[in-house]
Amino acid sequence: MTSSTGDITGRIVAVLGGTGPQGRGLARRWAAAGIPVVIGSRSAERAAETATELAAATGGVVSGADNATAAEQGDVVVVAVPWDGHRDLLAGLAPLLAGKVVVDCVNPLGFDNQGAYALPVDEGSAAQQAQAVLPEATVVAAFHHVSAVLLDDPDVASVDMDVLVLGEERAATDLVQALADAIPGMRGVFAGRLRNAHQVEALTANLISINRRYKAHAGVKVSDV
Repeated sequence: MTSSTGDITGRIVAVLGGTGPQGRGLARRWAAAGIPVVIGSRSAERAAETATELAAATGGVVSGADNATAAEQGDVVVVAVPWDGHRDLLAGLAPLLAGKVVVDCVNPLGFDNQGAYALPVDEGSAAQQAQAVLPEATVVAAFHHVSAVLLDDPDVASVDMDVLVLGEERAATDLVQALADAIPGMRGVFAGRLRNAHQVEALTANLISINRRYKAHAGVKVSDV
């Protein structure tokens, strides 16, 4: 079994898009694990409401703010926003994210009557787009395949799946692996550099198809590691 050498002690995690399903679910799990969390949203009021709910539910330290304030307050910043607003949001926050580890979990997907499918991205992937518009930040791709339903369900004690973590700097990927490891049942596994993020993001379309067919909340497990 792999183990991360990353240290998340004392780190504040900001979740941009933290009022959406995936962002809220991740925030819930980290707050329950004792990690201070800042919920970011376009609406500071909505972020504050979500933060109050999660703090009461988990007993953790959770605050809410607009996305810019959350980005400024977070030591590690998780991007869990819709794909269509991805570039513009990050470009506007670039000065606030300089020098920070930015965790991109956005999946560029389209949907039609045949289901989900991967969208082409000029830079190669959402994570590579994030790194292109945030040249002074360290972008890590992770948490693409985690079910928002499971994350945000307080009756689910253990989220049993692996998180594929991709990035250029070992210290940053170790840190993000540690964030995954902090969630009961979850494990962070290094899966390559950002140039390999496209197929990880695209695999989400396959998992959506699996979930629809089998009425499940499928994730990923890596064997022999």
